[in-house]
Amino acid sequence: MITLEDVKNNKEVQALIEGTQKQLNVLGFTEHSIRHISIVSKRAADILETFGYSKDRIELAKIAGYLHDIGNCVNRVDHAQSGALLAYNILKDMGMNDKDRIEIMMAIGNHDEQTGTAVSDISAALILADKSDVHRDRVVNKNIATFGKHDKVNYAVTHTRLDLDKENRKVILNISIDTEICPVLDYFEIFMDRTMMSKYAAKYLGVWFELVINNTKLL
Repeated sequence: MITLEDVKNNKEVQALIEGTQKQLNVLGFTEHSIRHISIVSKRAADILETFGYSKDRIELAKIAGYLHDIGNCVNRVDHAQSGALLAYNILKDMGMNDKDRIEIMMAIGNHDEQTGTAVSDISAALILADKSDVHRDRVVNKNIATFGKHDKVNYAVTHTRLDLDKENRKVILNISIDTEICPVLDYFEIFMDRTMMSKYAAKYLGVWFELVINNTKLL
C-alpha cells in the first residue's frame, strides 16, 4: 500500500506544494503549504481513527489531507477539481490501486465549500480537518494595515483546537478570537459556508459538530 511517507518523498508532490505557495503568495492568500497540509493530514486521520475506521481508510485520509491543495498550483479557481486530477495521476504513477486513488480523488475534489460536499468517510474527515485550520499562523502578509477580511479574521484567531469526543460522538472546534482585532461576527461573515459544510460532514460520519468561540458554544 502507498503510504503518506511515500507521498511526502515524491519529488513531483514536493514541487507542486512549493509551486502552490509561490502562486498563492502572489495572489495574497493565506498559507496552504507544509504547515497547513500537515495539520489537515493529521486531523483527518485522527478523526477516522477516533471514530473507529480501519487503518487503510486512515492512511488514505492522511494522503488526501496532504495532497488536497496541490490544485492551487494550477489556479485558485476550481483548485479542488484540478488537484483531484493531479493527485489521481501522481498516485497512479506511484502504483496505487484504482480503488484507493479514486477514493482520494473524490475526497480532494469535494473539499471546497463552493463546489463540494461530503461524499465518503475520507471526504468528510478531510472537510472537517481542512475547515478547522483557522489561525494567525496562516497569514503570510504581516502588515496589519493592508489586511483584507480573510487575513484579518485569521490573524485574530490566536488559538484553535479540534477536540474529538469518542464517547459522545462529537467533533468540537474550539477557537479563541482577539475581539480587539475583529468581532466574532466577522468570523461568520467569512466562514459561515465552511461551518455549515463541516456540520454536514460530521453528520455524514454520524457525529455532531460543535463550534465554540471564546468559550461560548455557538453551534
